[in-house]
Amino acid sequence: MALMDFIKKQFIDVIQWVEEGDGTLAWRFPMAGMEIQNGASMTVRESQMAVFVNEGKVADVFGPGMYKLNTQTLPVLTYLQNWDKLFESPFKSDVYFFSTRQQIDQKWGTPQTITIRDADFGAVRLRAFGNYAFRVADPKLFHTEISGTRESYTVADVDGQLRGLVLQNISQAIASSGIPFLDLASNQLKFAEALSAQLEPAFGAIGLKLEGMTVQNLSLPEELQKILDQKIGMGMVGNDMGKFMQYQTAQAIPGMVASGGGGGSGIAGDAMGLGAGVALGQVLAQNLAQGLNPTAHAPAAVAAPVAAVGIKPDEVMATLEKLADLKAKGILTDEEFATKKAELLKKLV
Repeated sequence: MALMDFIKKQFIDVIQWVEEGDGTLAWRFPMAGMEIQNGASMTVRESQMAVFVNEGKVADVFGPGMYKLNTQTLPVLTYLQNWDKLFESPFKSDVYFFSTRQQIDQKWGTPQTITIRDADFGAVRLRAFGNYAFRVADPKLFHTEISGTRESYTVADVDGQLRGLVLQNISQAIASSGIPFLDLASNQLKFAEALSAQLEPAFGAIGLKLEGMTVQNLSLPEELQKILDQKIGMGMVGNDMGKFMQYQTAQAIPGMVASGGGGGSGIAGDAMGLGAGVALGQVLAQNLAQGLNPTAHAPAAVAAPVAAVGIKPDEVMATLEKLADLKAKGILTDEEFATKKAELLKKLV
């Protein structure tokens, strides 16, 4: 009877894994009481790694290639089993295969607005989403920390954990990057790079490597989006303060025309409003240039239209409001604002 049991006993001669494209990260080779024959063959394909686990301890790790399993190819397992140099009997050991290929197009996103801190704007609410790619880089660490003894472990099993890591690190990524939030918001590549740099250690701690990160959309509160649009507009005209004021004036002209342009009505009022807007832009450009460079002198060509049109009290107040807005955004210093405020208030006398 014992002889018949021995004859019926099955031995494993070939160990391999052919992935089926279902997003499996870890797969345990089915043993079911079978033993691995001494000298058995094991094939580890490209984009795979294999791990031998003996009595709950990770023993040997194999990269791509074909191996004959013996004391030479299983040094750690040989030591754990206290085998002689040339063991001949079959042995048991759990064998796990790991897929090391990139797992691409993994989605991440903020299910609701999140609040981050920024040096310029304080608390900022945003929504964002994108995708990322990762791979198993350290199968031993991934086995001990994540997949364990399960028969298989898939991308779907770890998806929630990785999404949580992304959301958890967004605020820290912006803070550690040292880049103003508006610069990140206007350049999604910078945002993705900052987030990726923050996430890499967290992925590495569980045996994974973050291969790529994209930010496909970034939604900001309306008031912050307007500031971002102004920053983009400023980028279009460069750092010339005069051009920036002309740009700001051009943005304000539709409102001036709609309100009657300074007291007129119909076409005449529109023309007056347009003329006042252009002249006001010239005044602001000239005044700001003088404030930033006190030795500069205003061209006579600019002074003439100003004298012709004049500045009304409501125009002075509107100008002060715009200058206050520029000061709040950090474009003007407190000293520059105070100087221009004093100059404008003198015009009311």
